[in-house]
Amino acid sequence: MRLLIMNGPNLNLLGVREPEIYGKEPFDAFLQRLKEKYPEVQIDYFQSNSEGALIDCLQEAGFVCDGIILNAGAYTHTSLALADAVASVPAPVVEVHISNTARREEFRRHSFLTPVCRGVIAGFGLQSYELALLGFIAGQEGK
Repeated sequence: MRLLIMNGPNLNLLGVREPEIYGKEPFDAFLQRLKEKYPEVQIDYFQSNSEGALIDCLQEAGFVCDGIILNAGAYTHTSLALADAVASVPAPVVEVHISNTARREEFRRHSFLTPVCRGVIAGFGLQSYELALLGFIAGQEGK
């Protein structure tokens, strides 16, 4: 199974950005542990602060990966273009958030991505990514 984890704007600063919300662990360290824990899954990774780069990557990966785990950051709440890209590819996409966006500012409670994603996982810290990965693994069982 081949999965892509995509992170949007400012998520390159995990570990130093607002650690009271996003934690103190850098994403690279978490990703390395995830790859070691699930060697049977090819986990690709892409991060960009640019909406266009995220869309380009999604359009490419969405035709070759078995699934995409997407934390679009603030673009979750603003980008119709990113939602259109998710809807345009055959790979299923799971929307993830480190924090529980429903418990945060009002503007973070709306997602343009949720209606076009297979599911949403939020509020479990970096473990939100692993829960999404486990969902893809469970979906492959019996195939």
